[in-house]
Amino acid sequence: MKLGFLVDLSLCMGCKGCEVACKVENEVPLSSWRLRVKYIDVGTFPDTSRSFTPLRCNHCENAPCERICPVSALHYLPNGIVNIDNSRCIGCAGCMMACPYGAIYMDPETNTADKCTFCAHRVESGLEPACVVACPVEANIFGDVDDETSRISRYIMEHQGNVQVRKPEKHTNPKHFYVGGGNNSLNPLAHKRIEGYGLFNKVTHLDHIGDPNHSVLDRFLAPSGHNDKLTNESFIESATKGDK
Repeated sequence: MKLGFLVDLSLCMGCKGCEVACKVENEVPLSSWRLRVKYIDVGTFPDTSRSFTPLRCNHCENAPCERICPVSALHYLPNGIVNIDNSRCIGCAGCMMACPYGAIYMDPETNTADKCTFCAHRVESGLEPACVVACPVEANIFGDVDDETSRISRYIMEHQGNVQVRKPEKHTNPKHFYVGGGNNSLNPLAHKRIEGYGLFNKVTHLDHIGDPNHSVLDRFLAPSGHNDKLTNESFIESATKGDK
């Protein structure tokens, strides 16, 4: 058995019912999310559209978070779920930095890491994850991808060639799939920023401060040393390859 998740983005209407159900079921603290629904607008007015993309842990077969954890708080269940034992977590945040999907957060109340577990406690009782039950259009599909008769397996077969995963270049082998979405949905950086619009775009009278070779906007958008640490590619690649 290998449990996986699939979202049909052509059905998702951005109601965030899954997001609310997740927070209630798992008692997720305010300002933290195991699941969040991202939206992005594309096109030029009046020909615009908005797409919605639910984001959660990808339960990778080659999970950097599991490899990097020094106390094995993150571990695989027999059904393939990447679970987390909060009682073992020491709050080092290594898993949060290693995850290329930003799916792990630090619980401000317990100072331990937490993330989506596909509602492992519900699955163990024969129930579906809370987000699946809450979706009014059945855009969330959960099941055994090893079982050819399961709904998720049939869905993947029916949409061969159109099944996508986030950041395939990371080689984490995610078990979270998407259909019905464009590149903008899964990779917001692919969406070109609208010129002449946005924060600090017209702030030019401060350009003489600091580095004279870069504008205020350029310096604002440049990654800080702190962000560099959180997205260190070599750190993520090392974790993915299994190097401690």
